[in-house]
Amino acid sequence: MNNKPHDGDAILRVEGLNNSFGSQVIHDNLDLKLRRGEILGVVGGSGTGKSVLMRSIIGLQKATHGNIHIFDNHVFGEDAPSSDQRSNIGRVNYIDSEIRRKWGVLFQGGALFSTLTVAENIQVPLREYYPHFSQCLLEEIAAYKVRLSGLPSNAAAKYPSELSGGMKKRAGLARALALDPELLFLDEPTAGLDPIGAAQFDNLIRELQTALGLSVFLITHDLDTLYAICDRIAVLADKHVVAIGTIDELLAYDHPWINEYFLGPRGRAANNAGK
Repeated sequence: MNNKPHDGDAILRVEGLNNSFGSQVIHDNLDLKLRRGEILGVVGGSGTGKSVLMRSIIGLQKATHGNIHIFDNHVFGEDAPSSDQRSNIGRVNYIDSEIRRKWGVLFQGGALFSTLTVAENIQVPLREYYPHFSQCLLEEIAAYKVRLSGLPSNAAAKYPSELSGGMKKRAGLARALALDPELLFLDEPTAGLDPIGAAQFDNLIRELQTALGLSVFLITHDLDTLYAICDRIAVLADKHVVAIGTIDELLAYDHPWINEYFLGPRGRAANNAGK
């Protein structure tokens, strides 16, 4: 485990965030902080808007109200870049490309381009930000990221259709790491994996976080993941973050969903396995 980060060193701050689709309110006055150098697990029941929250933070979903700060940059809110700098097309936010370059995202299922090889998928963000890089250098970087993600070297030449579910996750992770980010967003990274594969992926995330000094925003429903690698956990319920803290701190919190989730049969089994 890392030295305990503190709130004063937050790499991500969400304040008073509201998200809605028509009359359906998803988030109401949601506050959240991700400390620099920690793995923050984000949990909540189905429909609580975990993925919507992540999409709002990275600019793929335009929130209806609130403020978002990343790397001390105000990327959404009243005092963020003026309206003429924002995209008014659909629900997409304007976020400066230099800020985007400092984070990586692993979407559910990997979200790989099906017509590109693993190596070519990894090269996509590199080509966008470093168009002057030679093909030889791009291939070297891709090969390194493949190894870093725990894939065999021959996976670089394979297409997504030739990969297992676990390999697709690792290939998506390799692409998320392409630009050497400071901040990593992971959306259900172990969903669909068998218990052994999920545990191996958890270990990989912790090793990468420690070795690369990453801050990690991790959406999951996997109790084993929460116990194994998360420094703190944020619980989404009642349209906002109802509690945030270590598992021990959450276990002492009186909320019906938290009690059912962590003290139910699966929660007790995960707790016993982690001891």
